[in-house]
Order: sequence, then structure tokens, then C-alpha cells
Amino acid sequence: MINHSNENTLLDDANSYDVNKELMGKISSDFVKVADQLKEASYQIRKRGFSDYPIFVASRRDVPMGQLLIAAEELGNHWNYKASFVDEFIQRELIGTESLDLWKENYKAADEYCCLFVVHGDFAGFVYIPFPED
Repeated sequence: MINHSNENTLLDDANSYDVNKELMGKISSDFVKVADQLKEASYQIRKRGFSDYPIFVASRRDVPMGQLLIAAEELGNHWNYKASFVDEFIQRELIGTESLDLWKENYKAADEYCCLFVVHGDFAGFVYIPFPED
């Protein structure tokens, strides 16, 4: 995770550096159960013009961000997945307006990668996971 320009700005140039392998394994194994639904939601968010930068908030506890898309245990998953986009992260000052261009520059192609904002314990950060190929 890169702190850039101010204390309220979270950026990422790949996956957050603080993600340990154990947590990444937990996220990845859960992600495969919901990947198709998240990929379709990402497509719909972009197609309907809501945002070019969909973000899915993944957490095991309720966090006051985004709109619930997939509840824990709904598809055999253990995490909640909420749909959001970059505008909400700017409004909540998780991404500073002065850092928005840099954040967008590091955002991975939404057709190929899912942008997850993972909240787990004391970790909160962006993680990009490739969608499974058909």
C-alpha cells in the first residue's frame, strides 16, 4: 500500500504490499466462487455508465461502504462482496482527489481483473485478482 500526498490516500501499483500470503490465499479461494457474478457486475457498472472504475468491497464483517451484491454464505463464499466505485472512495477520503490520476493509472483492466478493496482485521487495501478465463 502506498501512502501518497496525504494520510487519507490509499493507492496501489499492483497488490497492496501488506497482503500476506495466507490472506491472499483466503481471498483467492473465496473469489473463485463469486468471480462470474463480480465480472458481470463490473461489466454492467461500466456499460450503464455508473463508473469506469468498479471496486468490490470484500469483508467478513459489515462495512458501511457500497451496496451488498453477494452476502457471505450465499454462494458457498465466506466473504461479503459489495459493489462500489471510485467516487465513493473519494467522498470517504480513502483516495485523495490530488491522487486520483495516479490511482486511475494503476487501476488494472476491468475486463481482466477484479479490483477488490479488502477489509480484514487491521488490513484494508486494494487487491487485484484476475478473473478466471472461460
